[in-house]
Amino acid sequence: MKIASVHGTEFTYPTRRSVDSAGHSHPGPEGTAKMALLTITTDEGQSGYAFAPVEVIRPHVLEAFVRKVLIGQHPFQRESLWQGLEHWQRGSAGQLTDRALAAVDQALWDLAGRILGQPVYRLIGGYRDKVPAYGSTMCGDELEGGLSTPDEYAAFAEKLVARGYKALKLHTWMPPVSFAPSVEMDIKACAAVREAVGPSIPLMLDGYHDYSRMEALTIGRALEKLNFTWFEEMMNEQSMASYAWLAGQLDIPIVGPESLSGKHHSRADWVAAGACDILRAGVPGVGGISPTLKVAHLAESFGMQCEVHGNGAANLAVCAAIKNCRWYERGLLHPFLEYDEVPAYLNTLADPMDADGYVHLSQRPGLGEDINFDYIEAHTRHKY
Repeated sequence: MKIASVHGTEFTYPTRRSVDSAGHSHPGPEGTAKMALLTITTDEGQSGYAFAPVEVIRPHVLEAFVRKVLIGQHPFQRESLWQGLEHWQRGSAGQLTDRALAAVDQALWDLAGRILGQPVYRLIGGYRDKVPAYGSTMCGDELEGGLSTPDEYAAFAEKLVARGYKALKLHTWMPPVSFAPSVEMDIKACAAVREAVGPSIPLMLDGYHDYSRMEALTIGRALEKLNFTWFEEMMNEQSMASYAWLAGQLDIPIVGPESLSGKHHSRADWVAAGACDILRAGVPGVGGISPTLKVAHLAESFGMQCEVHGNGAANLAVCAAIKNCRWYERGLLHPFLEYDEVPAYLNTLADPMDADGYVHLSQRPGLGEDINFDYIEAHTRHKY
């Protein structure tokens, strides 16, 4: 068995999510968005799939790098294929990103699961069949009735707890919101939510990601008084020394790094430097399922939790495959959007949650995504 083809399909789908000038998602009027489906097919006709932004797996990336490494190789040689792509990154002039590696790695895992008739989470570990979720809000905004005030955060938090979430994470206000960043507003929102949900619901804060050391320290001390469970990406993660300094000042666990490049290598440095108490990794950000597992096992070796960043079938599979991850991040959530509405390009949700706050793993072979191939075909803009 060998890989015979790698191709992308660009398609459109309806969405009510808009993106501000800093890249943060917010509710918006219904419009059209683009997505790409990466397909890896063997000479025996089996295929594996992964969704990714069009820009991540655009034609140049597939032609210049991915096909050269994958075509003619056995699809189960994932580590060899991943290492081959990773080697190309240095000479790619920044064109071959970690997110591109992640899409390829996901499609290879999906392919393996489909060939073997097993869900990926069992192939990579199979620790559990359901994972407790925390509700992860969108960033704050200036939409009346949305997430524009501490009281609105509190009201939304009550609704999320009633929905079944047993833990919540707040993303607070960031530029271009007119009054952001604001240490005072972040603390007020956290206090309002704590008062609304009571003392027993674990709460986390993922606020503005470029606060100064002293601003982060002020917020962190307030979070300790409010009994928050962790504090996340409050400073520029390129300054590992700042995180080591902050972790040494606070008792609340520091989670990181979230968006820092460097895959498992940079995360090992954070552990060695004492820059975090809980390690952070997500499949798209670190280059795939394979390196995310390396981060998780690294953390386990040091007796640390590894909280997986972001939602989606691949991240859910990792959460279900390892022991040292407490929650699955479900979101992003907002009062004006219905997260449980199935995207047009899927037939069912990838992460359905029950009334007790558990997300159940699909038993479908592969990553478990029930892809609506008919919809994608009808809304295809380009195949390459």
